[in-house]
Amino acid sequence: MRVETPASILMVDDDPHVLRSLRAALESHGYHVRSATSGPSALEACAAERPDVVLLDLALPGLDGVEVCRRLRNWSRVPILVLSARVHETQKVQALDAGADDYITKPFGTEELLARIRAALRRDQARRDEEPIIHAGGLLIDLSARRVTVDEREVHLTPTEYELLRVLATNPDRVLTHGFLLRAALGSGYEDALDNLRTFIAQLRRKLEREPSRPRWIMTEPAVGYRFRPDV
Repeated sequence: MRVETPASILMVDDDPHVLRSLRAALESHGYHVRSATSGPSALEACAAERPDVVLLDLALPGLDGVEVCRRLRNWSRVPILVLSARVHETQKVQALDAGADDYITKPFGTEELLARIRAALRRDQARRDEEPIIHAGGLLIDLSARRVTVDEREVHLTPTEYELLRVLATNPDRVLTHGFLLRAALGSGYEDALDNLRTFIAQLRRKLEREPSRPRWIMTEPAVGYRFRPDV
């Protein structure tokens, strides 16, 4: 949840009436609202907008809501609230197993929806508040404040650079594939953008490493991906 700006919500539904009514209700309570009408456009919007909460219908063109949850969970922990007219318990379980945080059956009241959104934001903020500070030699990453320092000197990273570093550093000594890192930093659909990934890694090394050509922290695993080495 962002403190300095209203929480942002991505609504995903292919029913224009539902989108209009939800937008009116949410904006009247101060939320910043965006919408998507298909599974693929929902994933693209999540990657581009980085919303604080996703309200997701299950019956979507392109990709259904369960698959959207599954793919989104490959690279994001954004709270997902499923809003669907599907009432069978197995469908609810499928959505929750795929990564949804909560499930509300249509029709629902505005106050119930707002309460569920507030609860999701509180849980997400509590998770962020508990995130650790990562120390690796002279490198310090404050995950809560999104602040990076090297030898007590603050380093300014772009959002993509920071996301790459965060994913690497929270998976120490684990080889992360090119595709995994690209999904984490850029979203679904960018798994083959290897030149972009190499550029981002080179930029990170220039900002973090004393000798970028001989990195201490971000190690290359040839033809596979990269690995964060914390014990330097």
